[in-house]
Order: sequence, then C-alpha cells, then structure tokens
Amino acid sequence: MKYIEVDEELYRHIAGKTERIGESASDILRRLLGLDVESINHDMPETISHPGMESAAAKPKIKAQTGHKPKSNKDFSECIDKVELAAQKGAVGRFLFILEAIYRAAPEQFSQVLQIQGRDRLYFATSRESLLKASKSANPKEIGQSGFWVTTNNNTAKKRNILTEVLQQYGTVEAQIEAITNTL
Repeated sequence: MKYIEVDEELYRHIAGKTERIGESASDILRRLLGLDVESINHDMPETISHPGMESAAAKPKIKAQTGHKPKSNKDFSECIDKVELAAQKGAVGRFLFILEAIYRAAPEQFSQVLQIQGRDRLYFATSRESLLKASKSANPKEIGQSGFWVTTNNNTAKKRNILTEVLQQYGTVEAQIEAITNTL
C-alpha cells in the first residue's frame, strides 16, 4: 500500500463521495475515476481519516493536510445560546441546534464527524441519501446549512454519546462535554 497526502478541500470532496459504510479510500477514488473497484487487493483496507483521528489500530492511507493543528480544550458552551436552545422542539431539535453551533464555531474541522460511526450504523454524512442507504430508518436531518447530515432516529442517550464523541474530537474537556450533553 502507498500513502498519499491531500489538501483539506480534496479530502472533503473524497470523503463526501462515500456511498457505503466501510468504503475504502481506494474504492472511492477508483469509482470516481471509472476504474475497476473489484480488481484491487483488500488485504490491507484503508479508510479516509482526518488528523487527530488516527488510532493505533487503524493508520490512515489518505490523510488531510490541513495546515493547522486541531484546537484543544475548545469550549463550545459559550457558543450555544441557552435561550435559543431551550426554545428548540424536543431532543432532536436541541441535538441539531448544538451540532450547528459547533459547526459555526469551527467549520474547518467539522468534517471529522464523518468518522463517528456505530458498529453497524452511519451517524454523519454529506448527503441525506448516504444516510438512507446505510439505514432506511435513519431520519436524516441537515445540520443547519452546513452540508453535513446526521441520523436523528437514535434515542436521547445515543444522541448524547454521539455529541460526546463530536466534542471529544475538538478536545473539549469532560466537564464541558457533560454540561453540554446534559442539555439534551
């Protein structure tokens, strides 16, 4: 396997073309370039990843070159208008409102949410169709006008877990994460 580096814009484009859970970067690029997807060796599957998302178990084969370091200890609680949050309809409304506030506060890093997945679930995508392909009952909703979509048919506890993972990716400290997720 060979490694390549791509800039942030190209990374987002490639990641946005994902059509199925677990689709490798090679599969996406082969499909986009009109090459035979079935002829490649899948012994060492690669995934699209983002800086700061690398785990010891899975090293990315395509990684974004962002030119900036991920923000650490980002406090999003100051970005969330408590009055507007309280006016949102139900847990889904509050979930979407918080995600939109996070996007507005740090849009350049938001694409890292695409890596948050369940064992058999896709939680975020760049299109409604991608979430519906993964699950017919996903009830996808766009996060504001960000171009990112999220599955909303999870229970409130799962929404808290997803939101926790999003905030952890930004380096938000646990006390702030707990304070924000408890508002769901």
